[in-house]
Amino acid sequence: MKRILSFITVFTLLLTACEGPQGPPGFDGFDGEDGGILVSNAFEIELDFNESNDYSFTEPYGFEVFPTDVTLVYILWETLDDGTQIWRPLPQFVQFNDGNLIYNYDFTQTDVRFFLEGTTNFATLDSSFTDAQTFRVVVVPADNVGRLDLSDLNAVMQAYNITEFQKR
Repeated sequence: MKRILSFITVFTLLLTACEGPQGPPGFDGFDGEDGGILVSNAFEIELDFNESNDYSFTEPYGFEVFPTDVTLVYILWETLDDGTQIWRPLPQFVQFNDGNLIYNYDFTQTDVRFFLEGTTNFATLDSSFTDAQTFRVVVVPADNVGRLDLSDLNAVMQAYNITEFQKR
């Protein structure tokens, strides 16, 4: 019995004292501690979509955007009675009896383009769908895009320390 107890004790000590091989290196810190300072730029813009601008608008960034940066765009979808703003990521779809409307965007290294697409007749849309549409644009480094819920503007703002949006 003493031998079994001694064997178990020695075996337990060996297992707790052993160290495995070092694993692969992890990702750089999301907060920039290990990977340098994360820089993002942001602005807010209000647009009217109409036939004269072909339901499209292109805005130059006005700051440097690197080839690996990613542009995210959110639309002010609703403002609640208490003033709380509801932001949704683009693209966003609206269904009508005669078709659909899609608020969408694309971007290059120099500008971002906002546009309407869909199957509904844009000329017959109520002005609430085309006039004074507010968008927030955030340009972030692509390195960290997969580590964050990009559908949540507040999470993106917190992760990149964005406290305000430059109005255009």
